[in-house]
Amino acid sequence: MCLLLVLGVVIGVAYIFRETVVKGKRCTSTVKLHGKTAVVTGSNTGIGKETAIDLAKRGARVIMACRSKQRGEAALEDVKRESGSDQVVFMQLDLGSLKSVRSFAENFLRSESRLDLLINNAGLYMEGRTEDGLGMMFGVNHIGHFLLTNLLLDRLKASEPSRVVNVSSVAHNFGKVDFDCLNKNKALGMGTSFMEVFQIYSDSKLCNVLFTHELAKRLQGTKVTCFTLHPGAINSELARNTGILQTILKPMTAFFFKNTVQGAQTTLHCALEEGIEPLSGRYFSNCTVRELYSKAKDDAAAKKLWELSERFCGLA
Repeated sequence: MCLLLVLGVVIGVAYIFRETVVKGKRCTSTVKLHGKTAVVTGSNTGIGKETAIDLAKRGARVIMACRSKQRGEAALEDVKRESGSDQVVFMQLDLGSLKSVRSFAENFLRSESRLDLLINNAGLYMEGRTEDGLGMMFGVNHIGHFLLTNLLLDRLKASEPSRVVNVSSVAHNFGKVDFDCLNKNKALGMGTSFMEVFQIYSDSKLCNVLFTHELAKRLQGTKVTCFTLHPGAINSELARNTGILQTILKPMTAFFFKNTVQGAQTTLHCALEEGIEPLSGRYFSNCTVRELYSKAKDDAAAKKLWELSERFCGLA
C-alpha cells in the first residue's frame, strides 16, 4: 500500500512537472501575415517545420530554406497540407557552404520582392569540417547564418518593420569563444570526445547570442529588430548525429522534453509579438525575455566575432 502511494505521488509530480514546466508558455499573438514574406532555415523538420506551418497559417509567404532537396520538397508538401496554404516555397540552402548561401541569397533577391521575417533556425550537432574548411558547428550554426543575414539585410530594411530571429540554446551558458583557436584552425575547438563536442556546440550557440547582440547595435536607427532565444529541450532530430546516446535517452526525452510544436513557441513569440521592438538584441526563453551572463553581452567579444566572421565570409 505504501509503495503504491509513493508511486502515485511520483507519477503525480512527474505529470505536474510535464504540464507546467516542460510544455511551457505558448505564443499568444493573433497577428496575421498576409502580404508578408518569411524565410525559415532548416524548416524541413523539427521546430523549423512547425514554425513554417504556423507562419503559413497566418497568411505569410514562407520560404523553406533547407539543405536536402529530397527532404525539403517532402516537407514542403506537409507544410502546404497542414497550413492549408499554397504560398509556401522550397529553396535549397546548405549553410555549410558559403557558395550555397550566396547562391540562395541571389535566387531569393531575384525572385522575392520583400522579406519581413528571417528565422535563422537551422542547427546541427556533429563533428567535421564544412566545404570551406571551417569547423562544422561553427560554420553551420554561426557563419552560414551570419553571411545569410548580411546578404539579406538590405531587403529586410526595405521591408521594415522586419525582424531577424536567431535560434540559440541555453547551452550558450557553457560556451566560450576561443579566438586564438578560430584564427589558427577556423574552428571553435579541436576535440572529438563527447564533452569536447558538447563544448564546441555550446560555443557555437554563444556565437548566436553574441551575433544578435552586435547585430542589434548595427541596426539602431532602422526598423529592423533582432532577437535570440532558447527554444527549450526539444524531442527533435537535432540529436540524430549523437548515435547510441539518442537511443538510450529516447524514453526520457519523449516524456521530459517538449514536442516540436511546443518548442516552436518562443521562436514564434520573437517573430510575432507586438511591442517587443525595444528589446532588440535580447535573449528569450519560454516566451519571456531573460538576463544574460556578462560573457553573452560582451561588446568587445561581439565586435571581434563580427569582424572575424566577415573575414571568413569574404565580406571584409
